[in-house]
Amino acid sequence: MNVNGVSNRHTITALVEDKPGVLNRVTSMFRRRGFNIASLAVGHSEIPNLSRMTFVVEGDDKVVDQVTKHLHKLIDVIKVSDISKDNAVTRELALVRVKANVQSRSEIMQIVDLFRANIIDVSPETLIVEVVGDEDKIDALQNLLRSFGIQEVMRTGSVAMSRGMDSAFETNGNKSTKSAKPVIMDTGSV
Repeated sequence: MNVNGVSNRHTITALVEDKPGVLNRVTSMFRRRGFNIASLAVGHSEIPNLSRMTFVVEGDDKVVDQVTKHLHKLIDVIKVSDISKDNAVTRELALVRVKANVQSRSEIMQIVDLFRANIIDVSPETLIVEVVGDEDKIDALQNLLRSFGIQEVMRTGSVAMSRGMDSAFETNGNKSTKSAKPVIMDTGSV
């Protein structure tokens, strides 16, 4: 949050071609322009040969506008959406390895239950906790587990999706009018 209580983090999604070098070209554009990526998650989309990237970018509306314009210029980028102001679902996955002995194990398990998280690995000296939720939930769980001794944390970064029917493609498989570039699709793939 900035001094006015307004978030300076924006969530941008991009539908990109799923081929070697695309991630490098996208992140290089961010680096060259001096944009900071707070979080980046990428994975296959519902459309064969296309992946979806979710960026959390720090900056004001002007920065986000510049980011989206530069992303649109990249040949491998099919569609870019700033979903920061949309009614969206945002989630992140984290794995936390925490020290646990016989005395602390039950207390850690109670905390994990409160956060609707899961213990996915148990060893004589540690537990691995899996938690899914928004950034605040994961931060809060980490803060509570810190007193036991966190040994390692792995976080995926945020993934986000607008609620409702706003999507890259309409239900009949045709490209929506919001797209910046046309997509040639195999009729058997949708």
